[in-house]
Amino acid sequence: GGGAGTRLYPLTKQRAKPAVPIGGAYRLIDVPMSNCLNSGISKMYILTQFNSVSLNRHLARTYNFGNGIMYGGNGFVEVLAATQTPGLGGKEWFQGTADAVRQYSWLFEDIKNKDVQDIVILSGDHLYRMDYMAFVDRHREVDADITIGCLPMDDERASDFGLMKIDDTGRIIEFAEKPTGDALKAMQVDTTVLGLDAEAAAANPYIASMGIYVFKKDALVNFLNKDYPQDNDFGGEII
Repeated sequence: GGGAGTRLYPLTKQRAKPAVPIGGAYRLIDVPMSNCLNSGISKMYILTQFNSVSLNRHLARTYNFGNGIMYGGNGFVEVLAATQTPGLGGKEWFQGTADAVRQYSWLFEDIKNKDVQDIVILSGDHLYRMDYMAFVDRHREVDADITIGCLPMDDERASDFGLMKIDDTGRIIEFAEKPTGDALKAMQVDTTVLGLDAEAAAANPYIASMGIYVFKKDALVNFLNKDYPQDNDFGGEII
């Protein structure tokens, strides 16, 4: 559902970033939602925290699946709000993207999700068009625990992204979250491996994470609850 939205203030004074209007009646969140539906993904959880009233209203009005009838009874869009529960064992507000998923990871074992093999993690405030199933198919083809969507990036914007290096098979061998200075320069690679020609690769010498992840369900649960139980962000800590 996006963060506090301070960089888009005052547009986010009373609404979450994914609820910022675009193209008239649409909201930013309609972009990844449309990508999901057009990719055949019909089971969706939306995690929200900051200024979520207008976002929740838009989702309720726009994505009423009629008990999943339009998807053979299996489709749903459910809003999962940040909550606090009393007692020492109670949960706190979401501390980051990974923590938000961790606090609701018990839903992965719900009966309606028993056949789910992979979990796609998306941001609700990005503008792009993508076939997620092609992404998931590649993830399954190479039997990866995690697959990250990426794109080539130039010098000017590279420090705003998580950057990675990959080997000849596409396996990630190094990841740095929003590096600067010498650490940024150290992440330069030959981006012809992404299919760019020599000129385009020279202008875009970095591989940037899009913040789009596919996890094996079991691997994600282990990462969040066993391997990295104190880490709160996917990009900055777990990856």
